[in-house]
Amino acid sequence: MFWEMKARYLILSMVSAVIFLIFALTVFSRPSPMTLEAPAPLSMETVNFLIYFTLYIAVPVPYFWYHFRKQGRSVRQVVFTEGIKDWIPRLLALVLVLIAFSLSVFWLQLFALMPVAPWLVELFLEPAPLSQSPVYLVIEVAFLGVIGPIAEEFIFRGVLLNRLIRKTSMWGGILISSMLFGALHADILGAFLFGVVASLLFIKTRNLLVPILLHIFNNLLAVLSAFAFPAFPEALALLEPSDVYDKALPNALLLLAASVALGVLLKRLIRSLKPSYS
Repeated sequence: MFWEMKARYLILSMVSAVIFLIFALTVFSRPSPMTLEAPAPLSMETVNFLIYFTLYIAVPVPYFWYHFRKQGRSVRQVVFTEGIKDWIPRLLALVLVLIAFSLSVFWLQLFALMPVAPWLVELFLEPAPLSQSPVYLVIEVAFLGVIGPIAEEFIFRGVLLNRLIRKTSMWGGILISSMLFGALHADILGAFLFGVVASLLFIKTRNLLVPILLHIFNNLLAVLSAFAFPAFPEALALLEPSDVYDKALPNALLLLAASVALGVLLKRLIRSLKPSYS
């Protein structure tokens, strides 16, 4: 099903939509030739909403609707609930390991940057301002925690993974699609390994709902903890540059433990794969 979807058309549509959005926002912000008065600037909340809507709904929904309809296929053929209850405990365990790995790798990146670019460390640790609008907070959690993961799994584990497997090999598809996924996230290494795990889960189950749930659990936990408990756990939380050194030992131990656990889980996943992927 995903084999027949051209990834280049999806990528071109997304790039074109973003360019159009930037152009529209630029034109909107210009003064009116009649009054010479500039319109009230859009808030960052509105701009973020437009970006989320464009990337997660306006482009992918018509693209996948067209291709599923063209092929006479149903979304239920790639997203189904059969056997999903057995996966939920395993997915939650995977999420905890992946988040632990991402947090500790983030500390390692800051640790390496401190001697050469302390200003960059300060920039990374600058807290993101929270919106005062409850409505926007709900919208942001919905996009980052649910809608975004669904769209990204259809794009990366659906189209890109399968097309790249067809063009290269199973591992070629896994690694290249995961590199692309990692390159679009701030936590490049953590996102790359997340992409590898999500790809292996899809290949193993042929059910896109499995990596979708993994992604939703991961993002919801990350978003909600960032909003509600930014300093938890206190022994690991990096709130200011001095924490990079002061909390080096617990973060290093977490990195070691998470790396071992992730290695074991990846080894089990790989061993459980079927001999061929067709």
